[in-house]
Amino acid sequence: MVKSVVKISRPSVRLLATDIDGTLLNPQFQISEGDLAALRRAHAAGIEIVLVTGRRHTFAMPIAKQLGFDLWLISSNGAVTRSLAGETFHRDLMPAETCQRLCGAMQEFRGNTVLTFDQETKGAIVLERLDELGASIRRWLEKNMEYIEFVVPIEKALVNDPVQAMFCGTMTRMSAALRALDGAGMNGTVTVLRTEYPERDLAMIDVLNTGCSKGHALERWAAHRGYRREEVMAVGDNHNDVEMLEFAGYPVIMGNACEELRGRGWTVTRGNDDCGVAGAVELALGPSLVVSG
Repeated sequence: MVKSVVKISRPSVRLLATDIDGTLLNPQFQISEGDLAALRRAHAAGIEIVLVTGRRHTFAMPIAKQLGFDLWLISSNGAVTRSLAGETFHRDLMPAETCQRLCGAMQEFRGNTVLTFDQETKGAIVLERLDELGASIRRWLEKNMEYIEFVVPIEKALVNDPVQAMFCGTMTRMSAALRALDGAGMNGTVTVLRTEYPERDLAMIDVLNTGCSKGHALERWAAHRGYRREEVMAVGDNHNDVEMLEFAGYPVIMGNACEELRGRGWTVTRGNDDCGVAGAVELALGPSLVVSG
């Protein structure tokens, strides 16, 4: 019997951008061995890997270092692009005056407000108090206690431009915060991004400089590196990944992705409990050869 070789056409991916929480991290907040091995294969094959996350750069670093190769991180939902070695490519900070107006307009949510600054010392994270934050976000803050400073009123911390303001709390509380933001008269001066984990009753609203998003940052980085949009794959799971997925020529959503992402016709990989990032890498590593009888 003569066997024929069939070439399966798959995307020619040169840059793979993946979210961290809910995507690269499994439900135990770890990188599964299958995902880790897959990203290392992609890197060895010449595909550039970039982590694109809502986390601060410092809080994303321990995850990035586990990959075992050099890479860049787009952190704080696109506000900062920086290497593992600390070299900064781009920062998109919110003007302090804009943040002052935002805090004034969101008086009702003082106990849910967190400001972040681009520094690696105490004061990188600023809030007035902890009591109104949900249990999940409190655990995150406790892990970052060395960077936290309590300032009352929080506006006193705005001697420099912040990276962002963040409102954290239960799903119900953050729905009210979104309504308040809609009526705050901040349109055109800020970008509002949300991340929701209904199973944990946790929602986060990130308010950044106008035009700042994961998508804008990824587009800027791809242009800098000389990649066409058609050569970029992005993998995500939540509302704050939309702009990144819209930019990428090959958008891939996780099996555990939120409903907003599911109706757009994007490729669905496995969930983060089943090495979904590895599934995306399998697509990116094509084309492959299949021998048929």
